[in-house]
Amino acid sequence: MHSHGLTISAPPAWDVRVYKRSPAAGEQTFPILHAGNFALPARRGDFGSGAVEVMGSSHVLVVLFEFEPAAAHTKLFARRGLPTAQPADFSTRALQRTLLGQSGVQYFFQESGRAFCLYIVLGSHARRRRLVEAANSLIGSVAIR
Repeated sequence: MHSHGLTISAPPAWDVRVYKRSPAAGEQTFPILHAGNFALPARRGDFGSGAVEVMGSSHVLVVLFEFEPAAAHTKLFARRGLPTAQPADFSTRALQRTLLGQSGVQYFFQESGRAFCLYIVLGSHARRRRLVEAANSLIGSVAIR
């Protein structure tokens, strides 16, 4: 799949959507990638609300959210290149919305002059080692140009 300067060769059984949200008056929007190893609901918030509520303990949600180009020159986005997730990085307190058993992580980075947040939610913090492998298989298939 190729859309909005993102190329994804997702592993089998991953549901992947790349889109730009319709802007509100005066707002500029940028690409958002949602990927899950489960069926994504049609209605989802930018950081996966609507999807995290239907996740089971074996599920992973990966969100790649792009910010305005000027953000790539700020300290928050100093890391270069798409990160590889590490099990130790996940926390039950790193979620946009805390749900029992789930954990998450956010990485801010830049690539190709573009600023992104990579947000990952795991359906089970206890199973994070195996689930992070699944997340990294998806992340490894993403190319940003």
